[in-house]
Amino acid sequence: MEAKDRSVTAEVALDFPGQGSYTPKAAPHSPTLGHVNWSSYNKDMHSPQKQNETGVNPKIKKPRRTFTEWLKKYFWEGQALTATQTQALAQLDPNAPWHERLIVKHRRLVGVAIPFLFYQVIWWSCAITYDFWDLFPDRYFISITMIFGSMIAGMTSEGGGAVAFPVMTLAFGIKPAVARDFSLMIQSCGMTAAAFTIFWMRVQLEWHSIIYCSIGGLIGMALGLEFIDPNLTPPQKKMGFVCVWFSFAFALFLLNRYQKRKTFKIIPDFKFWKMVVLFLTGFIGGIFSAIAGSGVDICSFSILTLLFRVSEKTATPTSVVLMAGNTVVGFYWRQVIQQAVSADAYYYLAVCVPIVVLGAPFGSVIGSHFHRQVLAGLIYVLDTVALVSAYAIVPLTKALIGASVGIIAFGFIFFGIITYAGHKLMESIEDEKEQLPKTKWDTSEQKKNEIEVTANGNLYHMYEKPSRDIDLGKMNNGYISTDTLNKMKRQIDQLDGLQK
Repeated sequence: MEAKDRSVTAEVALDFPGQGSYTPKAAPHSPTLGHVNWSSYNKDMHSPQKQNETGVNPKIKKPRRTFTEWLKKYFWEGQALTATQTQALAQLDPNAPWHERLIVKHRRLVGVAIPFLFYQVIWWSCAITYDFWDLFPDRYFISITMIFGSMIAGMTSEGGGAVAFPVMTLAFGIKPAVARDFSLMIQSCGMTAAAFTIFWMRVQLEWHSIIYCSIGGLIGMALGLEFIDPNLTPPQKKMGFVCVWFSFAFALFLLNRYQKRKTFKIIPDFKFWKMVVLFLTGFIGGIFSAIAGSGVDICSFSILTLLFRVSEKTATPTSVVLMAGNTVVGFYWRQVIQQAVSADAYYYLAVCVPIVVLGAPFGSVIGSHFHRQVLAGLIYVLDTVALVSAYAIVPLTKALIGASVGIIAFGFIFFGIITYAGHKLMESIEDEKEQLPKTKWDTSEQKKNEIEVTANGNLYHMYEKPSRDIDLGKMNNGYISTDTLNKMKRQIDQLDGLQK
C-alpha cells in the first residue's frame, strides 16, 4: 500500500496479552507503534531525519541528566494509577464544585486523612477512658521504632512487622511470640489504613495476586499458628526470618542489575498454572507470617517481580493490601481462636496506633512516586541490616550457624531458579508475540480506517476505527484489542471460505 500526503505506514503486532512496558522488537524501518505515545501520535510527527554527506544518520549522543532531572526520575516518578483515575484527572472541569475538585485533584491527601481521623477518634477515646499515658515512659522506644517502621511498611513490600520483629527481638530482647503478636496487631491497623489510601488513590494493583495469595495465606496462617510456630525455638525464628529475606533481596539485586529489563503492570496472559503458583505463594507466606508477623507480602512481591516480571510500582502496593488482610486474619486467630495474645502486646499496640495510622498511608503515598529501583534499594538495605544484626546479637551455636547458612544457600538457589524461570517465561512471551499476525496501519486521511492483514499467506483489507480499539488504561500503547483481533480472524475465515 502506498502512503499519500505525508502518511505514515507502521507495522504493529496484534493484541499482546497483559499490560506493561514490554517493548517488542522491530525492524529499523518498520518501528512498532508500541514505541509511540498514542495521545500525541500524528502523521506530522515523522519527518525525515537529517543525514550527513554519506547518507547515514549520525548517532546523537544523549545529553547527561542533570541533578534535578535525576531526583525527579528516581524520587518523583509519578504514581501508577488506574485508567479510571487517570481519565478523571484529565477530564476534571476547572469550574467543577470545590468538593469534586478536592476529591479528584487532591485525592491522595483525602485518602490519608480519612483513615487517620478514623483511627485517631477511636484511639483518643480509648486513651482517655483507660489512661494510656502511663504506658509511654517504659515503651516509648517502640513508638519511635514504628515511626520509621510504618513509613517503610507503606513504601516497600516489607510490612511493619519486617521492621518491628527484628528490632524488638534483636535490639530489645522481647520474646518472639510477643513481637509476632504485636506485628500482626499493629499491621492490622497501619496496613489497613495504607490499603484504604491505596484503594482511594486508585493505585495500580495486581488483583490476581491479591485474591489467590489471600486465600492461600489464610490457610497458611492458620496451620502455621497451630502446628509450626509452637515447634520452633526463638533463635530459630529470628535467624530463619532474616536469612530467607536476605536471600530474596540478593536475588532481586542480581535481577535489577539489568537496568533495561522489561516489566509489566500486571501478570501477562494469566492462566491456571499461574493461579496455582499464587495460591502456593500465599500459603508459604501465611506460614512465615504466623512465625514472624510478616511474610505473605514479601512472598507475593518476590514471585511477582522475579517470576512474572511485574513492576515494583505495582507489586509494592499489592503487597501492602495483601498484608493488611493477612494480619487481620492472624490477629483474629490469635485472639479469638487461640486466646493467647499477651497483655504486653496490647500495651505496645496502645503506644503505636496513633503513629502508624499516619506513617503507613503517608509512606504509601511517598512510595508511589519512587522509582522501582529505589524501592528495591530500600529492600536491599533493610534485609542486609537485619541479617548483620542477627549474627551480631543472637547467641549462635554450631547447629544454628549451619542452619542459617543452609537457609541462605537454599534461598539463593530457590530465588535463582525463580529468576531463571521468569527469564524463560519472558522468552516464551516474546516468541508468542513474534508469531502473531502483522498489520500495516496507514495514518493518511484517505485510508485512516483501513488495515492490511497478512495471514495464511494471503493479504486482506479490512476497515476498523482505531479509536475504538485502543484502551490506554488497560493495554500497552500501540496494540490492537483482543476484540478487534477476533473480529479480524472471523473476517479472514469468511474470506477464505469464499475463495474456496
